[in-house]
Amino acid sequence: MTVCAIEPPSASGAVGVPEAGCVITADGSYAARLAPAGDCWFAERWTLDGPEPYAVPLPGNQPEEPGTGVQPMGDGRVLVHRPSASRHLFSLLYPTGPGTGELPLGAVECPEPGTRLVLLPPAPGGARAYALASGPRSSSVWLVAGGASGPERLAEVPGRCSGGVWLDGTGRLLALDRELGGRTKTVTVDLERAVVSPLLQIADDSDDRLVLADPDSGLLLISSDAPSPGQERLGWGVLGSTLPVRFPECLRLPDCVVTPFAIQPGQVLTPENCAVGLRLDGAFGTWVGTWRPAERRVRHLPAPEGWLAGAGVWTPEGALRLPYATRATPCGVSHLTAAAARGNAGAAEPGRPGGEAEPARTGGVPEPGRTGGAASARPAAPSEPRPPAPPGTEAPAPSATWTPAPSVARSAGSAPARPVPLQQAPLGVL
Repeated sequence: MTVCAIEPPSASGAVGVPEAGCVITADGSYAARLAPAGDCWFAERWTLDGPEPYAVPLPGNQPEEPGTGVQPMGDGRVLVHRPSASRHLFSLLYPTGPGTGELPLGAVECPEPGTRLVLLPPAPGGARAYALASGPRSSSVWLVAGGASGPERLAEVPGRCSGGVWLDGTGRLLALDRELGGRTKTVTVDLERAVVSPLLQIADDSDDRLVLADPDSGLLLISSDAPSPGQERLGWGVLGSTLPVRFPECLRLPDCVVTPFAIQPGQVLTPENCAVGLRLDGAFGTWVGTWRPAERRVRHLPAPEGWLAGAGVWTPEGALRLPYATRATPCGVSHLTAAAARGNAGAAEPGRPGGEAEPARTGGVPEPGRTGGAASARPAAPSEPRPPAPPGTEAPAPSATWTPAPSVARSAGSAPARPVPLQQAPLGVL
């Protein structure tokens, strides 16, 4: 059984407890999360671009609700989204000596029943923040921070939308997964012109979603049930390319939820060499995987203790930075180098905050058409069956904590792969 997750599962699952994760700016300078204070919650900003990471608590006039959304801005302020019935309030928090300053930005009204409003991922540049309001018949993209005067509706998209992936480095082109007519396809929204255009359509009867994109290389991570009807598969393609989408067999991990969360930037001409960070949830708990399109295997590595699961960012040199919080280290970043991942060392670099990343080794770039995948007739190498052994048998690292995994009994029986008319996936000729 194989399950591909579009949204990472909750790390807690408890009622009234937010997900144990954080949001990182596009350039990796800042992060924000809801941090616990007894039975209460408050916003917390992490500074990640200095020699040592450190956290700044930003408690407001009253504790935050577990459903409050937080997002770091490029100048170090933290955007908070406080939902209240059909009204959504937005404010910017910032430190003011011993206290916290708050700048109210306004509200967005969502009176139509069934409408859900969420913050979109941090935009490139960090000067603006956006939200997506998804209703039963249409969806709207809102500018909620960085505008001239309060929240501003920028574009309306027919259909119910989800996801949200930035396709360029300016924050103009946004990809959304639109459900319309019983099928889900990815569309591009030009926020300057308020124009919607198709981006991804692998087959007429498939559900196709965009999971991640890297503007530098154009690498796209795609989820689709086109090659295996009834089962979602992870695949990859290149933005603007005429080459087909590929669905590597190594990304089909038995009894695991596979969630890509970060792509290595800076690989302008070599998308096949971009490293991808994977969150893996299975019977042994949650751990980290790394994968490259040029390779036919997933490297399994223990997550650092206290990992804010699903959060992380690659450096251009090939170091995966994973934020974690424990009682002993309330603000830490573990560095996993690409060199260690390629060697499948099974452990991250010792979890000292703010260590220097080891440069990645660069291998040869195979011809894109040679990359293995479920869409080709060439058999792929078998995937690695299990994560690394529990702590005590690995090299020194932040110890991996194996906790009960979320249920993955969502997939139907195994379905044979079928030929897919991949020429129908334009991959965004932008």
